[in-house]
Amino acid sequence: MSRLVVISNRVAVPKARGAAGAQGGLAGALNAALKKTGGLWFGWSGEEAEKPSPEPTVGIYDGVTMATIDLEPHDVDEYYNGYANSTLWPLFHYRLDLTEYERETGRGYERVNELFADRVTPLIEPDDLVWVHDYHLMPLGDGLRRRGVKNRMGFFLHIPWPPTRLFVSLPYHERLVQSLLAYDLIGFQCDEWLESFLHYCRKELGAEVDTESGRITFEGRTTIARAYPIGIDFEHFTAQGETGEARQAQQRVISSTRRRTAMIGVDRLDYSKGLPERIDGLGRFFDRYPERVKDLVFIQIAPPSRADIGSYKKIRAELEQKTGQINGARSRIDLVPIRYVNQGHTTAELYGVYRACKIGLVTPLRDGMNLVAKEYVAAQDPEDPGVLILSRFAGAAQQLGGKGETEGAILVNPHSPDDIAAGIRDALEMPLEERKARWQPMFECVRDENVQRWTENFTRDLAG
Repeated sequence: MSRLVVISNRVAVPKARGAAGAQGGLAGALNAALKKTGGLWFGWSGEEAEKPSPEPTVGIYDGVTMATIDLEPHDVDEYYNGYANSTLWPLFHYRLDLTEYERETGRGYERVNELFADRVTPLIEPDDLVWVHDYHLMPLGDGLRRRGVKNRMGFFLHIPWPPTRLFVSLPYHERLVQSLLAYDLIGFQCDEWLESFLHYCRKELGAEVDTESGRITFEGRTTIARAYPIGIDFEHFTAQGETGEARQAQQRVISSTRRRTAMIGVDRLDYSKGLPERIDGLGRFFDRYPERVKDLVFIQIAPPSRADIGSYKKIRAELEQKTGQINGARSRIDLVPIRYVNQGHTTAELYGVYRACKIGLVTPLRDGMNLVAKEYVAAQDPEDPGVLILSRFAGAAQQLGGKGETEGAILVNPHSPDDIAAGIRDALEMPLEERKARWQPMFECVRDENVQRWTENFTRDLAG
């Protein structure tokens, strides 16, 4: 078996695990595959240094080699805070109004990708499978090719790929996509994002595209693009339910909600998650059904993320204001309708909270997949499962949305307060038999389409 080399913006070295807000995501998705092959994980340490060492810091943890580099402060500002998170992230989440186009940050993005290529090339062995992750490192494959790396190389995008009409607003968009075509295999979370990418390659690059196979031929080179929906580590996650930590968290929710139905949202504090819109929907629900304030308590766990970026400070202030307004208008001496928690929790604690909550409210404005939706489903009691309310604009909606109105999640438009309010009403009133019927196919999907299968499918196709 070939060794797997994973390259990502950050590396989940043991000292960094359990950080606030680390719900699901890349670390959990890759651990098992790296252990199986004695693999290498390379990326940024998360640290800044005025004069970083030219050599990566290398350590072996539980059979996995982890190599990290520090970045200079201006690199972090231009590559990470700038181009990656102030240009690509909002654009790829359809937020042209928040997208910043600055030539200097674009240069910083390319400079850091070249730095990654310089530092990781000596660590790559001839038979390695190289797997690059996410929007921070799209040009990296091209940089590795120019340094003589001939290995099979794959790239996976964890966020949406925007429609062509949006993507062409990016300066030098052709150059970015051409660099992506240096990879042998490109993976997307769902068919919608894949179709948008294939459309761009055909329309804007004039590439030869076979939509059935995902084969893209451009300037004599062929790349395959496919959808690989990511899953959770099902066995590890569900095992958390046996821990005292999970049981205590479950009991705390049950005892503190005093027979009211608990509804849970767990999201990073990010504008793509639709948190202000979610609170607007909840406010609309209470406006229409004011008597139901005694029946429902909403718990929103929203750890901070990218606190140095202005748009994130704004969304936190907006969320706190909206939450305060509803609580001020609807609270009683012994009752508060919204509990807003601005900190992270362990996986075991989250399992217990999910289990105690009879409604999961997952309403991103746009999301590559959304593993919180899958975690919520996995944590439910088969004899008394909760109801998942899910944005139709999350990648997970393609898998968990069901085939009929009484199957799978309740799909809602997260931009519509009326739609969210109606979803909450339907979830509160749903009889047990319908809850079971909706939950069972979602559970089977989450159980079977797990992270191990995702990894196996991608690496199998990458190996050719």
